[in-house]
Amino acid sequence: MTSVTAKRFSIEEYHRLEELGFFGPDDRVELIRGEIIKMAAKGTPHSVCNSRVFGELYTIMGKRAIVRGQEPIILSPDSEPEPDVVIARNRPDEYLSSHPEPADILLVIEVSDSTLKYDRETKLSLYAEAGIANYWIFNLVDNQLEMHEEPYQKRQGDFNYRSQRVVLSNETVVIPGFPDLSLDLSLVFPA
Repeated sequence: MTSVTAKRFSIEEYHRLEELGFFGPDDRVELIRGEIIKMAAKGTPHSVCNSRVFGELYTIMGKRAIVRGQEPIILSPDSEPEPDVVIARNRPDEYLSSHPEPADILLVIEVSDSTLKYDRETKLSLYAEAGIANYWIFNLVDNQLEMHEEPYQKRQGDFNYRSQRVVLSNETVVIPGFPDLSLDLSLVFPA
């Protein structure tokens, strides 16, 4: 009996496909555990929340860290997701030589409505496995922020976060790594 296996891609192979024009100019894809994943279309609430989160964090952080919006991060040789927002440590070249890696990343943010299950399961496990210390999901279905901290491995191949906290859309949260900086969620969630 012959078994069937899917072709998994490395980041190098994925980039080569991009160079060869395999993806169209409007294709929104990311590499997750060797699979090329088509990203979901963004509705208006998602776009508004994403723009607000990025704008508020960019203003709050100033020159203390780099805030990136919908740009790649490198988690492993076969995973290069493009989270909605990332706060990364300052680096002199501003990540010109390579995208941020787990040691560079202070916070990963996903804005979720139609992708909520995927962001809570696949993305959460991926970020925890990579050792991303802080992962936030702006849950537009329930209008709340889901904060995840302290990644750990439950059993072989099963990664999660030890600390999970829900914050309501009218509350304020402290930005990880910056105890003197906070984000007012009422300025971020669409009304």
